[in-house]
Amino acid sequence: MANTSSRTLRLLSLLQTHRFWPGGELAERLGVSVRTLRRDVDRLRELGYPVDAHRGVDGGYQLAAGAALPPLVVDDEEAVALAIGLRTAAQGAIAGIEESSVRALAKVVQVMPPRLRRRVDALRTATVPAVWGNGPTVDAEVLTTLAQACRDEEQLRFSYTAAGGERTKRHVEPHRLVSLGRRWYLVAYDLLRHDWRSFRLDRLSDPHNTGVRFRPRKLPAEDAAAYVRASMDSTSAASQTVEAVVHAPAEKVRALIGQWATVEELEEGRCRFLMTTDQLDWPAFALGGVGAEFEVLQPPELVEHIREWGTRFLRATGDATA
Repeated sequence: MANTSSRTLRLLSLLQTHRFWPGGELAERLGVSVRTLRRDVDRLRELGYPVDAHRGVDGGYQLAAGAALPPLVVDDEEAVALAIGLRTAAQGAIAGIEESSVRALAKVVQVMPPRLRRRVDALRTATVPAVWGNGPTVDAEVLTTLAQACRDEEQLRFSYTAAGGERTKRHVEPHRLVSLGRRWYLVAYDLLRHDWRSFRLDRLSDPHNTGVRFRPRKLPAEDAAAYVRASMDSTSAASQTVEAVVHAPAEKVRALIGQWATVEELEEGRCRFLMTTDQLDWPAFALGGVGAEFEVLQPPELVEHIREWGTRFLRATGDATA
């Protein structure tokens, strides 16, 4: 059995990963008796964490929003700054940390008292974000709601507008959020259509939890990102997969354009660039902006597209041979 301090931290971590834990299951995960679990919960309460207990056969524990933030973590001003920063990062301001930002934001919002949430919302509505690129923006409040539903394994309802403009009501079991290219997607099991679906978040509105929990189903793909890529390939004839080799370290390329593409390390300071897109201007712009040599492996249309760009750029410099 772990010592009391490490076990208390483990308990806190578990309470932050689910909205509700049955008492017996939580005790089993910690490797302690139900009686010891009650003492550990009391210890968390003494430290300022608001833990609610539910009695009876289906009893258990959950971390609730309290009158104030837990004193061990951050003060009010830091909490507001943290929430605003996580919202910004979740919307793609910093490449590579969007999904982790959403998970962290969901934890912060869960224990944030209403008065601080109002301050965060006021700052959000009074601030205009400057987002580089032309991808659609997604409200961080929507991201947070969906992330919490995925985490808590709780059924979700929302409105969805298809590419053709048709608006429908959806009832789903949310699985994962995926940040891919310039867009966010929700992978979920659609209870009305009895099949898995991926939903673009910029077409999703008015999400709300139902309070109904579910047992996770097996996803018919290696992971959620692979499922979204497969869905894009099967539903969009115009979608193309771009592959190129860039003569620069993966770390450098990922820092510059990793928000919109997959970057894989290769040998000798080179990397592979992968992107699924419905237009060729964006990968041409991204590859050109890295500032390193590269070779396009596919599609051949991109090679011709870059050649046309190059010709126009040479003419712009007054090169008579272009």
